[in-house]
Amino acid sequence: MPKANVPVLKNAKPKMKTSRKVVAILLLLFVVLAGVLFFRSQISKISEIRFSGNTYTTNPELLKQAGIQIGASYFGISESEVQQRLSLIPSIEKVTVEKQFPGLVLIKIKEYRAVGYTLNKDGSLLAYLASGAEVPAKTGSIAVEKPLLSGWKKGDANLKSLCLALGKIPDNLTTDISEIVPSPTAAYPDRIKMYTSSHFEVITAISLLPEKIEYLGSVIDSQQPGTLTMLEANSYSAFPSSGDKDEQQKDTTNQ
Repeated sequence: MPKANVPVLKNAKPKMKTSRKVVAILLLLFVVLAGVLFFRSQISKISEIRFSGNTYTTNPELLKQAGIQIGASYFGISESEVQQRLSLIPSIEKVTVEKQFPGLVLIKIKEYRAVGYTLNKDGSLLAYLASGAEVPAKTGSIAVEKPLLSGWKKGDANLKSLCLALGKIPDNLTTDISEIVPSPTAAYPDRIKMYTSSHFEVITAISLLPEKIEYLGSVIDSQQPGTLTMLEANSYSAFPSSGDKDEQQKDTTNQ
């Protein structure tokens, strides 16, 4: 048979390539459809938001500030963005946001500690925090060993400085301080007077308080009640005893 009449066999490879393309397209459509169904299902939504550690801010207030809600997209929220929003609340020192699939968002709040209290005109109690923030004191969260901050004007820069200074001092060094009042002078605009439960009157300055506070403890432990001055130099004088007062009264009478 002549070579020209020999039938040529056709290559079947193009058909195999076409079938693979069809399979790939079908697989892609399946993935897209599964994704659409997943993101529309309840499993992709926030089902629970759990707060812990908050005392001065309510859960609804935190939710509003965080900008998230039940039913919102679980994958659509950013932990860092929620942390940033909640950190703007003056009472909050640190925020940790953790997502647990499916649908749970855990938000752990660390608040600044209370360093003092003051009374409103209506008799309600306000707490001053270590950040300088002023918040309503919550029942059950009041620390009785914290001092009363009396005579301060709202918005006083020295009041905020005092709160920041108290926030740097360990609790065990301030438990005896019962009241702190402003007592400024030309030389010391941030001068304060402190009264202790052990009946000492202490004169110092806010800027010196963190470095002088340990000296206060040593005097209280070793001396009788009196006046303690802790400025550039330290000085102490005991209050007159009842016997000294009687002698002073006798001397006045004889005169």
